[in-house]
Amino acid sequence: MEDKKQDNIVYSQTDGYNANILPYSTNVGAPAIRIDDVVSWKSRGITTVNKEFQNKFNELQLQYQLLIEEFEWNELVYNSKFSFEPVVGETYHYTEILME
Repeated sequence: MEDKKQDNIVYSQTDGYNANILPYSTNVGAPAIRIDDVVSWKSRGITTVNKEFQNKFNELQLQYQLLIEEFEWNELVYNSKFSFEPVVGETYHYTEILME
């Protein structure tokens, strides 16, 4: 009967009475230890990150489209026939004459 300890006393066979070194409260009146529900937190985080990735993707897609458009204009200018050296900053008008 002497080896039996009370239920509200924290006793370990290796450490003895170790209530003072535990990271949580051990008395009967201590609040219950509950695991937080992180599913809603994770789903909100995933939604937020997915929106941010979608925004970045849309921005990159727009930049790509602008780059392709600039490339096409550049290709049009350098593949056209002209017999002078254009000056940067000057305005020139391009007329394509179709021969049939």
